[in-house]
Parts: sequence; structure tokens; C-alpha cells
Amino acid sequence: MAEEKKDAVKKTAVKKVAPKAVAKKAAPKKEVAKKETPKTEKAKKVEEAPKVEAKYETVEKAPAKKNAPKKREEIKPLADFDWSIINKREEIYSAEDQKEMEEVYNATLTSIEDQQVLDGIVTRLTSRDVVINIGYKSEAVITISEFRYNPDLKEGDAVEVFVISQEDRNGQLILSHSKARALRAWDKVNEVLETQEIIKGYVKCRTKGGLIVDVFGIEAFLPGSQIDVKPIRDYDVYVDKTMEFKVVKINKEFKNIVVSHKALIEAELEQQKAKIISKLEIGQVLEGTVKNITSYGVFIDLGGVDGLVHITDLSWGRINHPEEFLELDQKLNVVILDFDDDKKRIALGVKQLQEHPWDKLDEKLAIGDNIKGKVVVVADYGAFIEIIPGVEGLVHVSEITWSNHLKPAQEFFTVGEEIEAQVLTLDREERKMSLGVKQLTADPWEDVDVKYSIETKHKGKVTNISDFGVFVALEMGVDGLIHISDLSWSKKISHPSEVTKVGDEMEVVILEIDRENRRLSLGHKQLEDNPWDTYETIFTEGSVQSGTITEVTAKGLTIVALENGVEGIVTKRNAEKEDGTLLKVADKVDFKVTEFNKHAKKIVLSHTNMFKATEAEERVEKKTKAKSASKAVDKINKNIEKSTLGDLDALASLKADLEKGGK
Repeated sequence: MAEEKKDAVKKTAVKKVAPKAVAKKAAPKKEVAKKETPKTEKAKKVEEAPKVEAKYETVEKAPAKKNAPKKREEIKPLADFDWSIINKREEIYSAEDQKEMEEVYNATLTSIEDQQVLDGIVTRLTSRDVVINIGYKSEAVITISEFRYNPDLKEGDAVEVFVISQEDRNGQLILSHSKARALRAWDKVNEVLETQEIIKGYVKCRTKGGLIVDVFGIEAFLPGSQIDVKPIRDYDVYVDKTMEFKVVKINKEFKNIVVSHKALIEAELEQQKAKIISKLEIGQVLEGTVKNITSYGVFIDLGGVDGLVHITDLSWGRINHPEEFLELDQKLNVVILDFDDDKKRIALGVKQLQEHPWDKLDEKLAIGDNIKGKVVVVADYGAFIEIIPGVEGLVHVSEITWSNHLKPAQEFFTVGEEIEAQVLTLDREERKMSLGVKQLTADPWEDVDVKYSIETKHKGKVTNISDFGVFVALEMGVDGLIHISDLSWSKKISHPSEVTKVGDEMEVVILEIDRENRRLSLGHKQLEDNPWDTYETIFTEGSVQSGTITEVTAKGLTIVALENGVEGIVTKRNAEKEDGTLLKVADKVDFKVTEFNKHAKKIVLSHTNMFKATEAEERVEKKTKAKSASKAVDKINKNIEKSTLGDLDALASLKADLEKGGK
């Protein structure tokens, strides 16, 4: 029965191909039939078979009658027809066997969900892809780039994957390994930090100060100082490499991870370092390699432990920078100077393996000998002169010139200059030497009183200016001071810079010589006669002088420029004009001299006294009148006294005569 139905279906399918051309004409009728057909799915299935047969009949009957077609009879589907066998091959399994096999197959499948992280097995590796089996009905393909951090990946390895989609539009399972790593990464990173487990990471690229490492799918920072125990000069050699690391720091706020490769070998190095230090002895000579060079010294690798050669222990001579003496990776012998077991520090030396230069110094060299050398260091307090490499002497700033006014050594010496000096002190045991330069010339103070006698005139150069005076050098090593009061007879000087400046030539007069203390007292105003001797005869008290107001101070003191270049002062109450106003700058008026002080070099003036007497003058006039009256009274009294005494003498003699006559 089933075979007959199949044959019937096949025949119907074959006959459907030919009538298509004719059926085109009946297209409108088809559309009407379709509109009348119910839209439910069950009805569609029922009507499908009859429609095929109806088309067959229409094609066959159309040639017989071209007029109106007969109304089709409704065809009902067979009630016992098995539609599931259409397009199927001959059944091999029974329904029960098929159901049992489906249950077995379904039991082998894993129930998964999208956005889920699972563990899968690598089933196949190619140069471009990795095939992963997670126990689902199909396997997934992941690009090999997601596994570049793990070059040792092989078939059979378990990997974690993230289910992006159970089926795409092609029915393919879509997984991602990088997303799964990222989701589980932070949990793993925190766990690794606590356990200090060693992990592997892929160095992606170089960045400022270090490298970027892919750890569990998260970017971590590897500082340059944590790459190796030795300084790294080229970070690029580590890019695209897989290395082992330890997580040393996690910043959860900024989600930063810091890893270290150096930490893996530090523990081993510490043990090795302690073992090496335990065998060290002071004075022991070892071979090492230059590991790092700094401005203050050189670090030497002694085979697992580092030591420092300070710059002062590299050479007996002076070295500006260790790079002048050594280079990186250079091998050399060093001697152990000291070491600290606790701090694991080792002090090394290089120059100690050589003979000390002082042992090579000429034994005949003695104090007073003249020697030549090169200036190697210049400081404010002096200059160091290298006699031979490793042997230096100091020229103190006081031994450069005979002058008492010391100047920085930089004004006399430059580094690299060759000079001649005299040995002042020499201590071979302490290995110290002091030198002098001024001793090469005669001491000018030996005959200073002859060459620069008092009141003689000389010319010198201004070397320094201070608040209290001017320093003038008459020759190398001989200078003197002009006090501010000895700069001018008449002009009031607030600061010596108003008169001269450094470098000017100035004529002076020797006022005083102190040979013992090497001092000269000089004068400039003494080149001229003291004008105050003349001013004393001109500016007498009470005399009237003409002047111009040059300044009015904040306190009301008025400065007046008088003739002969001298200045006078006017107090506020004596600066009042006849109209009641005060004098102002540039006014030219007459003044009366009220006081002249030669020693203080002061002239006091008054403009008010020109038109009215001052209280002082009134007091003077009153005193004068009172003094005159007193003198007149004294004269009268004397006259009265004299007449009275005479009268008394006459009366006394008359009395005596009368008494004698009575007897």
C-alpha cells in the first residue's frame, strides 16, 4: 500500500512539469481559489494534494471544451494517508528503535546557554584556527590569535571558552577564548597575588618605562626595573615573547596590574648572594664585570652579587665621571675594601691594586722648591694643582696675592691651566702638600713706607666699593681704603658709588701706613686745600647769602645750594616767606647765616630772619640791654660806694679832732 502511494506521488510530480505552460492561462482562477482557501495551517495541508490532482485534470480537459470550464468537485484527503513518508527513503529503524537512539544521542549533548563560560577540549590545531569541543552537537572554531600567549597549546588541552551564540545563521556554534579569559581573569589575578603563584604572560608591546603583558586576557604593566636583576638597555628584545611572572601589585580602583619577572630570580639570587658573601674577606681580589655606571661610581657583578666601586676608589688621580675610566660589560680585577653581611653591601676598589703615586714622588722635593703643575679643581677657597697623577697640592686663596683683600680663586685660575708654585708645606706620611703663588714675587710691603710715604700722591685702580668707602689698588698686593668722609670736602655723599665705580682710575693721597697689619689709609679730598678755611671768612654769622632750594625733605628740612659749591640747611620755621608760605624747590632767595660749624661742615641758614627778628635775636637783644643796664648800675653803685667811704673817713677825722679839743 505504501509503495503504491509513493508511485502515485511520483507520477503526479512528473506530470506537474508539462502542464505549467497551459496552467498560466488559468492563473486568475488559481488566485480566486487561493483566496477562498482557509488560511489555517491544517487546511493548507489538506488542500495541497487535491490541488495537484486538480491541475492535472484541468490540463487534460481544457482541449475538449474551450468554453466555460466545469466546476471542480471538492476532493477530500484520504484519512489513512501517512504524510511523514513523503520524500523519505525506505525506513530501516522502527519507531521504537528511532526513539531509543534519539534518547541516547540527546544524552551525549551538553545543555548550554548563551553568555556562559565553559571548559572545552582542543581537538584540532591549524596555523590559523583552533577547533574546540564543549560536548555540544557541533564543535566551534576559534582563531589562533586568541591563543598566541600560549605557544605550547596542543590537542587535548583544556581551555576555557565563552558561548557567544549556540547557533549563528549558518547553524555554527560561536565561542570566544579571549572573552572567557577576561571574565575569569580578575578572580585568577587576585588568587595568584595571594598565593604568589608563577604565571605565564605574553609580552604585547613596549611602553614608557616598561612593557605591556597579556595576563589571563588582561593587560598588565611590567616595569623596566622588574624585567631582570640587570639593567635592561633594549626593551624591544622581549616583545612577542612568552615569559613567566609574579603578580606584585593590583590597583582595584584603576584596574591596574603590575607584574615582575625579576621577582622570580631574586629569591635564588639572595641565597646565592649570602653564600658568596660568607666566603668574602677584606683584601680579597676578585674578577668582576661592569654592570652599571653612575655619576658616583660603578657597580660590579661578582657572579651573582653586586659590589660598588666609588668614584674616589677608581683611580688615584681625579676623575670627572666613571665613564672616562670604564665601560659597560668590561671585565676587571677589584679588591674588597669592606662588606656588610646584614645589608648585603660590598665596597670594592680598583686603585688599591696599583702603587700609590706618593711613593713615586721625587724624594729630593723639599719645602721652598718651585714646581709646575696643572690646575685640576678650582674652588672659592683655593685651587688644587696636580704635580703628578694622584699627587696634588692646594694653593689657598691667601697664598695667591700679597693683598689682604682676598678674592675667589676663580678670578686667578682656570681648570687645565699649567702654573708654577712654591712648596710651602710637605707631609709625606699624611700625603698632603700646600703651595703658594705669591711667594714667586717679592713682598711689596717690605719697602711700602719708602715707596708710598705719607702725604705723597699716587694713582690706583678702584677694586671694590662698600658702604663705608672705596678700595683702591696701587699695585699687585698693595691696596688701601678711602673712607667715605675723605672723598669730598663740600659735597654730601650718601654712598661712594656716587663718586666713582669699580675699574675707574683714581688719584689718592697717602694719609696713614700700618705696615704690621698691611693697611693703607688713603684720601681723595686731600688733593685740594680745605675750602672750609675759606668758607669760614665768607659765611660769617649774620651775613646775607644768596642760594637756590634743591631739596625739601620729608621732615621739612630744606637744602640750599650756595656759592662755591657748598650746601646749607634751613629748618622749617626758618623757611617761611613773608606771605606766610614755605619755600619750595627751585626758589632763589636770600638767606641769613645763623650758624657756621667748620668741623661739622655745617651751615645753618634762615630766610625768615630777612624780614623779621627771631625769638633768638630778641632774646639776644634783651640780654644785651640787660647786660648794659647792669653795667651802668654797677658803675653808679661804685661811685656811691666811693663817696660814702670818703665821707666816712672825713667824719671820722673831724670827730677825732673835736674829741682832742674838748679835752
